[in-house]
Amino acid sequence: MYKSISILFLLLLFAFSNVKAEKNIPIGIVDVTVIAAQLPESKESDAILQKYQKKISDSLATMQQNFQKRVEAYVKQKGMMKVEEQQKQEAAFRAEEQQLMALRDEMLKKLNAKRDELLKPIRDKITKAIKLVAKEEKLKLVLDKSSAVVLFSEEQMDITFKVLDKIKRGLK
Repeated sequence: MYKSISILFLLLLFAFSNVKAEKNIPIGIVDVTVIAAQLPESKESDAILQKYQKKISDSLATMQQNFQKRVEAYVKQKGMMKVEEQQKQEAAFRAEEQQLMALRDEMLKKLNAKRDELLKPIRDKITKAIKLVAKEEKLKLVLDKSSAVVLFSEEQMDITFKVLDKIKRGLK
């Protein structure tokens, strides 16, 4: 992650160093996390995601606990079993453990897909508002200060609340 941020930062520096005709490039700074936190649909999406994540987490925890109980019962009875029976049972446990891991991965993919599904309209709305405000303010570049790219910005460059206002008034 830091590598991609470093590359992006270097690209921005390179872009600014090659601009000679225009010394004052109009730049805006926006905090997307502040905007998203203010939107009712973000709060609704977050509640849905938390509920969905809890359901998945509870399901996985129950399956893991049941598996652990069976393993513990096996360990207690292991001494009374024949070697072939032990090997058979241990192989079954390994297979079940792999199935549990595959199921966990599948559930996490579903959670990520649900997150993307819920957040895409919000991201699109914020992006549209940023573009509208950038055009109104005649900005050539808008950076997100919630990411690690912005190291410093003057307060008057921050268009976060203008973007939020644009969303609340309706995108036009």
